[in-house]
Amino acid sequence: MAIPLRKPNEIEKLRTASVAVAKTLKYLEKNVKAGMTLKEVNAMGEAFIESLGARPAFKGLYGFPAGVCTSLNEVIIHGIPDDKVLKEGDILGLDIGTEIDGWYGDAAVTMPIGKISKEDEDLIACAKDSLYYGISLIKEGVRFKEISKAIEDFIVDRGYQPLIKFCGHGIGKKPHGEPEIPNYLESGSPKSGPKIKNGMVFCIEPMICQKEREPVILENDWDVVSADGLRGSHYEHTVAVIDGKAVILSQVEE
Repeated sequence: MAIPLRKPNEIEKLRTASVAVAKTLKYLEKNVKAGMTLKEVNAMGEAFIESLGARPAFKGLYGFPAGVCTSLNEVIIHGIPDDKVLKEGDILGLDIGTEIDGWYGDAAVTMPIGKISKEDEDLIACAKDSLYYGISLIKEGVRFKEISKAIEDFIVDRGYQPLIKFCGHGIGKKPHGEPEIPNYLESGSPKSGPKIKNGMVFCIEPMICQKEREPVILENDWDVVSADGLRGSHYEHTVAVIDGKAVILSQVEE
């Protein structure tokens, strides 16, 4: 399947949806506190998304029951909001998608709940730093597999492992599309596969495990943890390739 090349006006529509995600993540990072349940976090996020004139795109997507993925501690991605209560020292992944006028945005952060351990600070930093490192390498003509390999090397050099069997993705008038962008070299040479071109819009999202990169899906059929059972972290941005380099769409102008 061909990877779509977006026109400037289409990229602006994707930016509008992505900025709504960024604003919602900032709002939650500021307001989520110990003592809240994951369901309360989700309700707060959904209400804020709707206040921006957007639709929570994950709600009902593939049967997911909520607008915010709330991935607590050992859960790395796709955490279903439930009645668990946040405690000081927890870490919480927040992954949000929005839809505005038929165009989608998507981004994620992992946030501390109060004061967290140095070990967890380092874990979160790996996800964030590997995301921005990967984005810095995106240029017209570079292959997607080169980005995947570079992110994998960055994560491993920090002493962690990338979660396998899940990946970044294209985005547009659907929340997920071509290309698939793993955080590791899945097969073949980094110098093989499709090249990055101007007008492409996609999501980069490192998912970090501590020791084992193999995923385990929990009994609710959604929560994904590492086979090592240890805490993980996740960061994501939607980016567009404009004038030969990556521009982050899912951020708020300071």
